[in-house]
Amino acid sequence: MYSERLTYSLLVASDLQEFHALNLIEEVDRYNTMGIPESIEVTKKLLEDKINDHQQKPISKLTYALRLKEENTFIGIAGILFGQPKYQKAELWMKFHPQFWNKGYATECIQKLIKECFETHDLHRLETGCAIENKASKRVLEKCGFVQEGIQRQNLPLKSGWSDNFEFGLLREEWKEKQ
Repeated sequence: MYSERLTYSLLVASDLQEFHALNLIEEVDRYNTMGIPESIEVTKKLLEDKINDHQQKPISKLTYALRLKEENTFIGIAGILFGQPKYQKAELWMKFHPQFWNKGYATECIQKLIKECFETHDLHRLETGCAIENKASKRVLEKCGFVQEGIQRQNLPLKSGWSDNFEFGLLREEWKEKQ
């Protein structure tokens, strides 16, 4: 899968070093609930779990390695967490290396995942969220058409303590109208 400047490939075992390096960056961990892995073995187990998710039927989670199309440089990861089939919805998430922040890659990525969810997976609704302090992610989500639907109080267990979380939703009809 690809977009204008990025390629999207499901995580594989050979992504371990880049995946581990990304997860060690304090700035990246600031608004992320995973935490910094204690060792590469912890990251390897996490990566194996994500790879195994891709084998499940029905698929419940997809995690993509994101790379620059031109240089094949690893810049981050993003994913789709599918809900119960009856509800035809999924949650989107992303994590980028700080070197690639503020260059439009997050917006491009989320737009591609939205299209994938609505066109390929025939979903009705997408959801996502971000810590209320994470202004950059909030801007990206709004730029991609997500509507803020509320705030979950003290929902995110961040290293800095419990954080409130903006909740966003996007319906297929809303997305189609803007296409």
